[in-house]
Amino acid sequence: MAQREGQPETLEWLGVTYKTILSTSDTGGAMSIVDSTSPVGSGPPRHIHHAEDETFVILTGACRVWIEGEEQLLNAGQSAFIPRGKEHTFQPIGDQPCRHLVILTPGGFEGFFTDMAAGKFAIPDDMPSIVESGERHNMTFTGPPLD
Repeated sequence: MAQREGQPETLEWLGVTYKTILSTSDTGGAMSIVDSTSPVGSGPPRHIHHAEDETFVILTGACRVWIEGEEQLLNAGQSAFIPRGKEHTFQPIGDQPCRHLVILTPGGFEGFFTDMAAGKFAIPDDMPSIVESGERHNMTFTGPPLD
């Protein structure tokens, strides 16, 4: 997608779109906010962010959020906080994509999304490259996505 003057670039990876609306450079490293839309049934493998707290804010649709064995259902207008070091994943459910904000404190993890979109990596075929980028961005994969 072509970027308009003053508009954030939209990235796409595995059917999910990512648009950084507040970057690490905008906040002096304090945080970043990514506007993401995920198709129903999508979602990452279980993972841990070692350096960032993560907050999900659901804008449209619904999402299952799994944090260290506890699952919650979030609908539009609801949010979940995932402290750094906690194993987690999520999966959009229902009949429409889930649009959500991903707020990361401190910022910097949004570079992982850039790597994934640029490499057009596939799961599970390209997991070594995905794992390597995750490690560079202080993330460890720990298990499968939700089914």
